[in-house]
Formats: sequence, structure tokens, C-alpha cells
Amino acid sequence: MTVDSAPIREAVIVGAGIAGIGMAARLRRAGIRDFLVLERAERIGGTWRDNVYPGVACDIPSHLYEYSFRPKPDWTRRFAPGAELLEYLDATVVAEGVDAHLRLGTALERAEWLEERGCWLLRTSTGTVRSRALVMAAGRLSEPRMPDVAGLDGFAGPVAHSANWTAPELEGRSVGVVGTGASAVQLVPELAGRAARLIVFQRTPAWVLPREDAAYAPSEPRPSRRELAAQAEGLFAARLRGSPEGAALARRAREHLRRQVADEELRRRLAPTAEIGCKRAVFSDRFYPALARDDVTLEASALAGIADDGRTALAASGAQYRLDALILATGFETVRPPFARLIRARRRSLDEHWRDGMTSYASVVVSGFPNLFVLDGPNAALGHHSAFEVIEAQIDYVLGALDHLRRHGGALEVSPEAEAAYTARIERMAARTVWAAGCGNRYVDPRSGRLTVIWPERASRFRALNGRFDPAPFLGAAARR
Repeated sequence: MTVDSAPIREAVIVGAGIAGIGMAARLRRAGIRDFLVLERAERIGGTWRDNVYPGVACDIPSHLYEYSFRPKPDWTRRFAPGAELLEYLDATVVAEGVDAHLRLGTALERAEWLEERGCWLLRTSTGTVRSRALVMAAGRLSEPRMPDVAGLDGFAGPVAHSANWTAPELEGRSVGVVGTGASAVQLVPELAGRAARLIVFQRTPAWVLPREDAAYAPSEPRPSRRELAAQAEGLFAARLRGSPEGAALARRAREHLRRQVADEELRRRLAPTAEIGCKRAVFSDRFYPALARDDVTLEASALAGIADDGRTALAASGAQYRLDALILATGFETVRPPFARLIRARRRSLDEHWRDGMTSYASVVVSGFPNLFVLDGPNAALGHHSAFEVIEAQIDYVLGALDHLRRHGGALEVSPEAEAAYTARIERMAARTVWAAGCGNRYVDPRSGRLTVIWPERASRFRALNGRFDPAPFLGAAARR
């Protein structure tokens, strides 16, 4: 079959994580069957498939970290472990009939908008597909961020990233962990006591809040999603610069540090200086006690290099440590998604369009890229609430757009003016938040200095602005009908 004779699908979704599975399930519930879900891996799950390091778990309450259309009343813990979240996604795929649309082991290699045919041509590792609409659901946590460390490639021992976990031999060995963020605070307590010696490299101290996790007893009443959502929305006030709510949260974190770390020098090295929330606050009741162990060393500076012998780790402070294994808990590429290089329209890639940082309209559509919808992309992350809140609003938007295309045909392309106005609005909202406080977080694009990852308002505000498709900001006859 030639490319020209291949059928044009109504939609193709790229990625089978939370966003892609949710989009597919809602398409089926809307009676739409002519779509595919392409997943480069050999199984679904996204973040919860890839992150299998010891101790991995969600830091959002379980009953808030689920599809609203598919509640799970029997979560085992207040904060679900990664394996249980993956089981939930597996069960959703089967129950919603998404498995019939899956193409596993199929990586997107190039997507090009065919102007004359009004569709996307997708070249994949297993063949070619045409689709009227392209829904990118590749997520923000799909490409591990590798630190810029001189000589890292020459390290003689095993190197593991938390997002590509291959358990190194720990017993009797000296192990370095790079990072003190969300993954590290879960991982370090699991490694402490197994390695003969654990060195934790801390570039900047993190704000650590009590986690207060617990297993649910079989007969214990569960909190409602509505209650948890209201509590989460209340946390946004603490993300405003100089707010009394933020000051109260900082006091709680400092008290947590004081209670858990008796040694004054260690406490001093763990005390954050940036405004709370500028970088992601983390939750743990076990991280500080792990750092206080005799066989754990907190190196309060970054890993700067690996010596020529392939074993000696050089800290920015000048300290040196001989290591047998190295674990990188250094997060993900968030501000410049690699998939943007694969998407082209009118001789321009999405990466080129985003050369000064990600932009969009409604955090879903991008000027110059017709019938392209990006889930969990520009300004679509939340710093106080569950990712499901934004993702489900985006799914509603895409469903409205696809319904418009089915009824009116043509193509939907948002105007440059609408995208520019939305970007300016984001900047105005961002200016009052802690994320714009200049702490060097990974939510701000270093090329433009703009906040491009986080939605700088409440989740309810996102839904109110972006949860319903409106054709008015779009160009062409299709939008005017």
C-alpha cells in the first residue's frame, strides 16, 4: 500500500502513559473508534513503567491521582507505590478497550503536516500512518536528564539513572547518588544500609515536608476526590511570592528538619535558602534520618567530575570520593521536549517554533501546526495539585476540537495573535509566583527566562479557561463555521 492510498485515521495519539491512555479511553467513550495509540516501548505506563527504582511512589494522594471517570476505591496506601499505579493503568487499558488501538514497540520517527491533503503523515519504526489529527501525549517525564559532569563517560563502575533503573551491586560497595530531588528522597532511604558507604551529592538543599504516608486498613473509609481536590487547591496560595501561606509552609518544613536531624552542622547544610516552592518541594519522613546515618555522607556540593582513574568522584567543594557505582537522580528534560524535533509543518519543526521556549494557546494547540494537540506540554504542569486535573481538562478540549472537525471538516490552526496573547497572559500570572523567583528551577526556560512548564494558577482556573474548545481563535473557514 502506498502512502497516498493509506487510510486517513481520525486521530493518532503518541504515547501510552497517563495522558495518552486517558485520551484514548475518552475517545472510545465518545464513540470514536478510528484512532491509534503509538507507544515506543513494549508496554504501556509512561512514567510508572520507566521509573521502577526502589521506593518509587506517587507524591500526590492516591484518590486524587486517578481518572475521574474511573475511580479506584481500594488504593492500598495514602500515596500509591509505582507498581500499584502501573496496575491501575493496565486495568484501565483493558476495561476501556484501549488495547484494541495500541501499537506497542512503535516509535515516532517523523511527523509532517501535508497541507494539500489536510492530514499528518507519520513515519514510525513499524511503518507509515496518516491521520487527520495528531495528539502528542509523550509527557514531560520521558527523557532522563543527564548531568553535565566532566569525565562521566569514563567512570569505571556501573552508572544508573533513576528513570532507567538497572540495580547495581550495592553490598560492600561505595555508591554515589547525584541529586536530592523527588526521586532521590525516595531512593536514598532504600539504599542506605545496603551500600557499605553512600555519598549523596547535593547541589542545592531541597525543602522537605512530612509525607505522613500510611497503609489503608481494609475497613478504613477513604477520602473523597472532591475533598482532596479542595485541599490541593488551597495549597496554591503558598505558591505566591511572599505569601503568609508560603511562610507557614516554610516553617513547617524547618520544624520537620529540626525534629529529624539532631546534628547542627548537618542541619545547616540541609537548610534551603530559596523561597519554598521555587524548586519542587519534596515529601519524606525517611530522607533526613537516612542522611544522619554513620554510613551516609552528605556532600553539600555538586558532582563536578570524574578523575582519570575512573573511580574518584570530584565534588565542586574540592572533596574527593572513591566510588564503585554511581546513581543519577537528576530528573528529566522538561523545558525542551525532544519530540518537538520530530514534528514539522511548512518546512519548520516544532522545536524551531519553540526556540525561545514552549508557547501555545490554551496549553494545547500551537500556531503554525494545524490539527496538532499537545497534552501535558506548555504550561500544563501543576505545582500544587494532581496532573490528572489538567490532563482531563485538555482531553475535554481536544474532544471538542475533534467534534468540530468532524462536523465542519477542514483544518484547525490557532492564530499567531491568540498564541501571543495567551503567552503574555501566562507571563503576567507567572510574575507573582515563586516559580519566577530566580532559583534556577527546571520550569523556566533558560533561553527566554519565561515560565514554560508550570501553569501559574489554580487548577480550577485552568479548567475554566482551557477545558472547553472554542473555535474563535482559529484561522480559516473551518473555524468560522
